[in-house]
Amino acid sequence: MGTSDTATDGHLVLVVPVPQLEDFVLERTRHYDDSFVSTDAAFVHAHITLLAPWVVAPTAADLAVVAGVASRTSSFDFVLEEVGAFPDGTLYLGPDPAAPFALLTAGLVAAFPQCPPYGGRFEPVPHVTVDHVAAGVTVGSTRSALGASLPARCRAERISLQRYANHGCRTVAEWELGA
Repeated sequence: MGTSDTATDGHLVLVVPVPQLEDFVLERTRHYDDSFVSTDAAFVHAHITLLAPWVVAPTAADLAVVAGVASRTSSFDFVLEEVGAFPDGTLYLGPDPAAPFALLTAGLVAAFPQCPPYGGRFEPVPHVTVDHVAAGVTVGSTRSALGASLPARCRAERISLQRYANHGCRTVAEWELGA
C-alpha cells in the first residue's frame, strides 16, 4: 500500500524522539501492528508524546508557533529506567526528570487549546510506550527484555512532528530545541 498525503489520513503528533530505544520499540511495533512501521528514515518510533492528536492540517503559522516553543527550550538530559504500567495495560518508561516534558506539553497546549492532550481522555504523563500487558508480557518480562538498554541515558534535542497512519507513518517536520 502506498502512503497518502491527505490531511485526514491518520493523525499528527508532536513528540520528542528517543533513538536510544528505537530497536526495542520498533520490534514491539512490528509485533503488534506492522502497518505502523515507518519506512521513513527520519521517523523514530520510540518517543515521548508532547501533544496528540495535533491540528489536522497545520498552517505555516501553526508550524511557526511550534518552532517558537522549541527555540525557547534548551536541549536537556533525561534517564529512562523504571518500567511502569498504566491502568489500561500500557507498559512504559517514565523520564527522569519529567518536568521539562510537562513544560513543553503545557506550552503547546497553551498555544493550541483546541488540541487537548489525548483528546482530553487522559492527563498527560510523560512516557515512552514500550509494550502492553498481554499473555506472557508483564512489567518484569519487559524489564528483562530491555536488559542492558536500561538505564537509557538520553538527550532531548528536538521536537518532531509525526504523522501516524496505517502504512503511512512519517516525519513531517522537526525543530531543534534551543535553535
